[in-house]
Amino acid sequence: MPTDIDIAQAASLQKILPLAHAKLGLPEDSLSPYGHYKAKLSLGQVQSLGSEPNGHLVLVTAISPTPPGEGKTTTTVGLGDGLNLIGKKAMICLREPSLGPCFGMKGGAAGGGRAQVLPMEDINLHFTGDFHAIALANNLLAALIDNHIHHGNALKLDVRRISWRRVVDMNDRALRDITVALGGPGNGYPRQDGFDIVVASEVMAILCLATSLADLQRRLGNIVVGTTADKKPVTARELKADGAMTALLKDALAPNLVQTLEGNLAFVHGGPFANIAHGCNSVIATQTALKLADYVVTEAGFGADLGAEKFMSIKCRKAGLNPSCAVLVATVRALKFHGHGDDLAALERGLANLRRHIENIRQHYELPLVVSINRFDADTPEEIALIQAACQALGVACVLATHWAEGGAGAAELARQVVALCEANASRAAEPAAQMYRDEDPLADKIRAVAAKIYRAEEVQFEGRTLAQLQEWQDAGWGHLPVCIAKTPYSFSSDPTLRGAATGHTLRVRELRLNAGAEFIVAICGDIMTMPGLPKVPAAEHIGVDAAGRISGLF
Repeated sequence: MPTDIDIAQAASLQKILPLAHAKLGLPEDSLSPYGHYKAKLSLGQVQSLGSEPNGHLVLVTAISPTPPGEGKTTTTVGLGDGLNLIGKKAMICLREPSLGPCFGMKGGAAGGGRAQVLPMEDINLHFTGDFHAIALANNLLAALIDNHIHHGNALKLDVRRISWRRVVDMNDRALRDITVALGGPGNGYPRQDGFDIVVASEVMAILCLATSLADLQRRLGNIVVGTTADKKPVTARELKADGAMTALLKDALAPNLVQTLEGNLAFVHGGPFANIAHGCNSVIATQTALKLADYVVTEAGFGADLGAEKFMSIKCRKAGLNPSCAVLVATVRALKFHGHGDDLAALERGLANLRRHIENIRQHYELPLVVSINRFDADTPEEIALIQAACQALGVACVLATHWAEGGAGAAELARQVVALCEANASRAAEPAAQMYRDEDPLADKIRAVAAKIYRAEEVQFEGRTLAQLQEWQDAGWGHLPVCIAKTPYSFSSDPTLRGAATGHTLRVRELRLNAGAEFIVAICGDIMTMPGLPKVPAAEHIGVDAAGRISGLF
């Protein structure tokens, strides 16, 4: 059986500039090509689309996944192709893959089978250099902090209270906690530091939430890098870092245009993790796609308790978006995982996870939805029927999707269900998205609201000084910000072993981070890491290049 990369390398791609002109009416001089098959759309062209009406926004989310994931990206691509196949003008909006998972556990992340975005190797590796620009901007600020301290520390930064960390786009547990500036006075003042992965950085979140270059620089300037001894915040603007950081990110802010295997267009732009950050592609890409197409299909990372909640609470709140409907991806494999077994009884137990996500999407996100079963070859008719019956009992449409094997044709029925939901909810885009809490609620209560409503936690345990820290930020004027909860994707709780639909558990908040530029508060829960480690057998061990430069092993 051909692998994902075999299928991608056998595809005949169309040149991106004429394809974008033919399908979207984009002038070729509005695109900056990166080779023949990928390009950036100019920010000037983005701004010129402001008066165009918006299409329907479709959110693809999922049940709580197994470690390899359950096919949200594949479903997003397949659904986009399916919508175009049935005669609708549709675009796809995805995140860019991180090199960490590509070389770690998951391998490539550009879809799979006959539902992929191309050029697959480029997208999974360096692509257009956005992640490198984000890392450089982040680490420039880190260098400016230490340089400022070395040359007299006029802002009186307390070296014990510097919160800004360096980043690299790779899983490397050895960099989680380090000491910098060793080797004598010429190298600065020694202090404890650490690395996060690029996709967990505040700069990544800022790039994905900024709406213009001016907004980007404003947000970068608002980054709080640490405090003085008397806890006065020190910002990137005070360090005079915001201008240079914006210069590094100028090109990265423009959305990247690529194509699917079936020649349909997709924006792939930005890549915050959903278990750590807010898990959505850039606001600029989504808003631009809504001006260019009648249907825009986008994904939010991991399960609907993480990606979809942050999509609603952060991205929709900040950008004024509201999806017309949601697609909830489920697999037999994941439901058995949550049922702790490999038979029909385990599948039946695991359906509690599906029911919980359906309830959350309907009750708390207030979205109409369709369940899409992402079919695997080993799935039996009895297993499929069991999932369909559970959905029917809840009055939710359930479609068996075979886009991995058949491309858009395998998602045509899903596309028809999505169109029906969108047409029945045509007025949603003009309404504010449903929210779990109000802007004016106390920060601690916002965390409690998500924990109680979405996770069904009995209580929130604020460890150490976290509760006092929230109150300090509240008093300092950041109380209106939304919260971004970083936790395991494998459970509704902060404990990955509590599968299914856990209730009555305690959400452990062990650390907090102020993302004043991105404009949200990060609550790190349980044992989640902002710098992941590699597994015992990393995907990198199976990746290679032949004498002709042909890459293998990226799935």
